[in-house]
Amino acid sequence: MIWCSGWELAAAVTNAGGLGVIGSGSMYPDILKEHIQKCKKATNNGIFAVNIPMLYPDIDKQMEVIVSEGVKVVFTSAGNPKTWTSKLKEKGIIVVHVIANAKFAQKAEEAGVDAIVAEGFEAGGHNGREETTTLCLIPLIKKSVKIPVIAAGGIATGRAMLAAMALGADGVQIGSRFVASEESSANINFKNAVITSKEGDTKLTLKQLTPVRLLKNKFFDDVQNAENNCASVDELSKLLGRARAKRGMFEGDLEEGELEIGQVAAIIREIKPAKDIIEEIITEYNQAKAELLKGF
Repeated sequence: MIWCSGWELAAAVTNAGGLGVIGSGSMYPDILKEHIQKCKKATNNGIFAVNIPMLYPDIDKQMEVIVSEGVKVVFTSAGNPKTWTSKLKEKGIIVVHVIANAKFAQKAEEAGVDAIVAEGFEAGGHNGREETTTLCLIPLIKKSVKIPVIAAGGIATGRAMLAAMALGADGVQIGSRFVASEESSANINFKNAVITSKEGDTKLTLKQLTPVRLLKNKFFDDVQNAENNCASVDELSKLLGRARAKRGMFEGDLEEGELEIGQVAAIIREIKPAKDIIEEIITEYNQAKAELLKGF
């Protein structure tokens, strides 16, 4: 949710009964501090989370901000959870780590995290190299660890949430659906591209660097052409350049920008307030559950 989930979306989700998450991957420490302070003021209970990629260059400063501002929950990703888990837990912070395979789920549990987000191949943004779908991943991870498992990847509806629970998940994490929310900080061009996308319009690419699921556009085509011509890692890195995601998702360049979104974009058709999205998901979840129970 880099460039898409700032304090406004996190606060709206929290106030509607979920756990809002600030995506800090695009934020300098001073910007993160501003978002946390605004989110605290805007939420009913002051409880929300911050997601922080472990590969962030100024992670020490980011963590200082998180601790000093009294953030209650941290989602870590893209790195070794051992580095920060114990330090955060010493401060009374709940730690959740994002993984995409059983090996790293077990390592995260050994590191002492409180819960795991198991993110399937369908998810938007950076993805696991194993390309394991959510349907296969959740039961696999549930058997691998004893701590709570949160399902992610391809979940945007109440029925999908119920399916994840049936697979053994203790909760769900939803990203792509909230990109197309009124409170999302994504550019309106990107939001419109999401709600007009069709089946097959996203694909996992840049596997030689870090696999990432993108909406197809000119930049995507340039990457595919480069890979088809056996481009080296250095050549792909040069093509990617800097601030490509910002250019696409935040600034709205639909041709040259990097447009990270999940496969589930194909069923998202409206930009709505986060509160309405959550109410819609919960209502459908309860209806689907009731329908299933009628059959027993």
